[in-house]
This record gives sequence, structure tokens and C-alpha cells, in this order.
Amino acid sequence: MGIEIERKFLVRDSAFLDGLDGERLTQGYLSHDKRATVRVRLKGGSAWLTIKGETHGASRSEFEYPIPPRDARAMLDELCGEGVIDKTRYLVPHQGHTWEVDVFHGDNQGLIVAELELDHEDQTFPLPPWIGDEVTGDPRYYNSALSKTPYKTVDS
Repeated sequence: MGIEIERKFLVRDSAFLDGLDGERLTQGYLSHDKRATVRVRLKGGSAWLTIKGETHGASRSEFEYPIPPRDARAMLDELCGEGVIDKTRYLVPHQGHTWEVDVFHGDNQGLIVAELELDHEDQTFPLPPWIGDEVTGDPRYYNSALSKTPYKTVDS
């Protein structure tokens, strides 16, 4: 079984992204159940179906499977309806770690989050100077929640 352990933070200043190349991601949700979310994602010419379990602390089970991009596009168009997430992901190295920084578009425009995957929940790491508040346990910032309740409607 795969386990995802990650910490999530808001980004307070995105100037560090200037000149970096990011990759566009499109993702939608087939299930928003509390115990499990099922996501379909397109990135470039690749696609995945991902099942994530309930979050406990900074950990949750995660199962990810490659699928044909044509199938992913059909699922996004036919099964996900409103609330498809559109974002650009940047991989940003900082002191031996690689941060995934997501700049959201569309209904989530204005939201920028940085995630760091860890080996264990107690792992320590240096925070980059552009990191803002931690939102790891805040369900308003889960991508599955943002697909139903966009950032523009979230009360900070």
C-alpha cells in the first residue's frame, strides 16, 4: 500500500517563480467521499487515476495508476462536471528538498500552495523564505474540496 506524507503551505510571495518552467495539470474528482477520493489527472501527454484515503495528520494512503490520456480526457469531460482543477506545477529545489508549488487558475485563481512530500511525519526541513501559513490539516485547501468550493469563496 502506498502512503503519502506531505505538508502543505500557502505561498506568500511568488516572485521566486519568475523565469521557472512549470507544467500544466488538469484534474477532476470522480468521488469526494470522506474515506476516499478518486481523482483523474492529465499532465502533458500522460494521465493517472489516483485513489487517496482519509487524511490522518499529514499521512494518507495513496494508490496511483497510469491510464490512457484519451480516457482521462473523457472522464474529465463526462464524469467530473463542474469544478475541474486547472493549475501550473513548479518543482522548486530548496536546501536538499523539492517543493511542488501549484499556481491555480480559473475559479481558484489567486491561490498558490507549496507541498513537500516527506519520508515520515516527524521529518524536519528548512522552510523557504516564500512560505506562508501552514494549511496541512485545513480541508478547505484540499484539491478535492477546491473542486467543489473554489478558493474565491473560501474564507481565510
